[in-house]
Amino acid sequence: MKYHALLFLLLLLASSCKTNKINTKECSSLSSTIDSIALNNNFNGVILVAKDSTIQYKKAFGYSDLGNKTELKTSDLFFIGSISKQITAVLILREYEKGNLKLTDKINKYLPINQPWADQVTIHHLLTHTHGIVEIDQPLEFGVGTKFHYSQIGFGLLSQILEKIYHKSFEEISTNLFNEYGLKNTFHPDNKNYKHLVKGYEENKNGKLIYAEGNPVKYIAAGGLISNVEDILKWNKLLYSGKLVKSTTLDLMRTRFATRVHPIFDEIEYGYGLLFKDKQQNIEIGAFGYSPGFPSAAYYYPQTNMNLIVLENIGVHLDDFKQTFKVHTDLMDLIKNLKL
Repeated sequence: MKYHALLFLLLLLASSCKTNKINTKECSSLSSTIDSIALNNNFNGVILVAKDSTIQYKKAFGYSDLGNKTELKTSDLFFIGSISKQITAVLILREYEKGNLKLTDKINKYLPINQPWADQVTIHHLLTHTHGIVEIDQPLEFGVGTKFHYSQIGFGLLSQILEKIYHKSFEEISTNLFNEYGLKNTFHPDNKNYKHLVKGYEENKNGKLIYAEGNPVKYIAAGGLISNVEDILKWNKLLYSGKLVKSTTLDLMRTRFATRVHPIFDEIEYGYGLLFKDKQQNIEIGAFGYSPGFPSAAYYYPQTNMNLIVLENIGVHLDDFKQTFKVHTDLMDLIKNLKL
């Protein structure tokens, strides 16, 4: 059965559900549809779907170690790529709420950067990828605030600002946050207490899967944190319920500050660490991530209070991210159109 036919059947069945759960026989089509999307695309990873506090689907597909044929578990850990950015943004915004920094602060207030642009670029510019920094020792790519260019170094600088404020390493700062909120399976990679981190693989030019080198990435605050599906679900629930930052600060995170021509979505709006399509921040909001071998997605659907978490450890079709993230986007379409 083709995907669109399965989706139509699912919507018909789901509309008859009278509870928040989708684990009844009448609604078992959700599970079979997700299975079909994953299996038809040779998905290797973990998928979680939840409504309110109820996990309705959680399943692992494939292997955590291809060479040893070690089966994936739903509790396994993955590098989460740019999902890390919203965590860094929250750490910055919590200091903003305490009055320890202003979003209009220039970065030379915190960092001894000997460049003429250091007294022009603000924390806001770093959060919104509108700073123009290419490398610390180079001129700006464009005038501050005039363009958008997706950046890892900007969030690296945000972590350095946090280190100046706290007088602690970013590893200590992020670990304290995770411990405070019971995120027991979320780690900075320098914290070696984690177990069951899966191996990541990428498709080479000959179509062969090889071990993906390059993790952890250079800028941990931008794309190098580690987690699993249940902890990311916990994070979503904490974030969107206003327990991590105030509701007014959360509104800043989901405010459109810049538009990007995106390799998957064509155009996407950027807030502080969160992505959404034009005027859809109250429909579908979250982030994609990619660190070598690890395509990931974490999205929240405010109108239905649904959550979708997809963590994968095989990157294929890397010349066309629409194919790399096909399972992720098919599942996003599925959950976005689900009527409960």
